[in-house]
Amino acid sequence: MKQQRPSEPPATSEPLEPVTFSAALRFWLQLGFISFGGPAGQIAIMHRELVERRRWISEDRFLHALNYCMLLPGPEAQQLATYIGWLLHRVRGGLVAGILFILPSVFILLGLSYAYAAHGGSPLVAGVLQGVRPVVVAIILEAVLRLGRRVIRRRDHLLISLLAFASIHWLGVPFPAIVLGAALVGWLAWRALPELGATGEIISPHPTDPPPAHARPSYRRFVQYLATAIALWMAGFVLLVAWRGSGSLHVDEYRFFTKAAFVTFGGAYAVLAYVMQAAVDGFGWITQAQAIDGLALAETTPGPLIMVVQFVGFLGAWNHPQGLDPLTSAIVGALATSFVTFLPSFLFIFLGAPYVEILRGNRVVSAALGGITAAVVGVVLHLAVVFGAAVLLPAGEAMVIDPAATGITLAAFLALWRFRMHVVRVILAGGLLGLLMAIVTN
Repeated sequence: MKQQRPSEPPATSEPLEPVTFSAALRFWLQLGFISFGGPAGQIAIMHRELVERRRWISEDRFLHALNYCMLLPGPEAQQLATYIGWLLHRVRGGLVAGILFILPSVFILLGLSYAYAAHGGSPLVAGVLQGVRPVVVAIILEAVLRLGRRVIRRRDHLLISLLAFASIHWLGVPFPAIVLGAALVGWLAWRALPELGATGEIISPHPTDPPPAHARPSYRRFVQYLATAIALWMAGFVLLVAWRGSGSLHVDEYRFFTKAAFVTFGGAYAVLAYVMQAAVDGFGWITQAQAIDGLALAETTPGPLIMVVQFVGFLGAWNHPQGLDPLTSAIVGALATSFVTFLPSFLFIFLGAPYVEILRGNRVVSAALGGITAAVVGVVLHLAVVFGAAVLLPAGEAMVIDPAATGITLAAFLALWRFRMHVVRVILAGGLLGLLMAIVTN
């Protein structure tokens, strides 16, 4: 989910510090292991370290890069790291920054996913998960309120949110169609009532420092980067088809998560709603309960929250190994999913960043984005309702409320919303409470 940008200290006119590639490499490696707290926390860390403390990039340039990344589908914090790395040290800097931002979480989540798949059925582990799932419901509810309070400021935004919720919850409209429809409605609303202005503050003031020479648009580089990305994607696709067959689950995951990477406006919660719609109801790769558990695991690891898709890829392939041993199948599914999820993020930066100046002050782009962000509120609300029903009403149509799960959800929501507790601490507390309940009842 797209987060609010950090507070803006007064801009400085002092010269920026020179940055060596080795110094940048050490910072990006460190960031990959400490980037907890979701997009807002990760962006705040980069702002504090790169703008205020190390002074590697100006305030104006940082905000301009952030605003461009907020326009894109995918994980904005990882894209911001890629953008800044590219500004500092060209393509190699962007690759190092973006890859190191996600690499620790790839391996950490692989280990957690294996532990979950292999040992998740034990009574004690099941008890921990019983305590964590209600916390996840509270996390999503808090995200709906936080995002809605920031995004829904006009009646047309509220209408778009409600229509998005109804479309995905009752009509089963695919998420990409909702995104395109919301962008169109946002643009039409601006055309009909231009005095309403743009939705959301996504256009930054003009930077005080000029972009480096390599940041200027180049048709040759554009074609080169696009061709390289297509070649990399095709290489992975051909290898999977040759090894596993065109109708295999791994190839299906490769294709599906490629499409998901281009429509994930709104971040991890929005993409999880889309993934659930396909992976749970469409393909039958995982269950609703497993999707909730995957989000909890992703919340407790560093790196972008959208890493939850790697868990889905892992568990889907573990559940359906199709002739491989489950672990090998799961690792292939997880790595293929992460590869196609993040490849477009690098492409968006390397292709689009040199042309970012064109977007500055563009009200058409701003109005379309406003429609999308309003729709995301409705989509995330749908996710909260679906997960909430699965956790709080385990008997389904019998409508019998689980009192323990309800109590944990309310306590977790209060801790997050009222007391601003760190999400990892709340998840750990829920898991500990679930473990204690399992010990008492067994």
